[in-house]
Amino acid sequence: MEKEKIKRLINNKCQPITDRPDLLPAAVLLPLFKKKGETHILLTKRTDRVKHHKGQICFPGGAFHSEDLDLLTTALRETEEEIGLEIEAVEVLGELDHMATVSNFRVSPYVGIIPYPYPFKLSSFEVERLIELPLDYLINQAPLKEGLFTYQGRSMVNLYVDYQGDIIWGATAGILKNFKDLLS
Repeated sequence: MEKEKIKRLINNKCQPITDRPDLLPAAVLLPLFKKKGETHILLTKRTDRVKHHKGQICFPGGAFHSEDLDLLTTALRETEEEIGLEIEAVEVLGELDHMATVSNFRVSPYVGIIPYPYPFKLSSFEVERLIELPLDYLINQAPLKEGLFTYQGRSMVNLYVDYQGDIIWGATAGILKNFKDLLS
């Protein structure tokens, strides 16, 4: 998938959530990179030590801080903190639809191109490991299914995708679905 096409599709798309003032603002980066000529999406597996979403697969990102200029700044700052990717190394293509989470966040996802290979420095507190999801797998092979998940004692039906035994669900699966639909 070519960068300019993705950029064009994204810039005609973003739908913010404006009717939920109860949600806390947060932002993530959906990092795209080329590996052996194939586009991949970089995800993280969270540790069991973090406050929110322990052990889940997600994009680098987090909650808005008052010193952040905007939510893009939040996504880039959090990405640098979590995986050591310098802010200047990201070429931002645009913003996807906002996503509400069960943990009461309003997530603004940004898509960006990142260099690869890159000397990532994972935050040992926040990130257990990185996951490289081929974009072709997401678009052409990965069935987005519904399943029963439990979060903080609440059971809910949610979208998920299984990639090599890693279960990607919740807001991350929702963002992946939006991205997949946008590109399809």
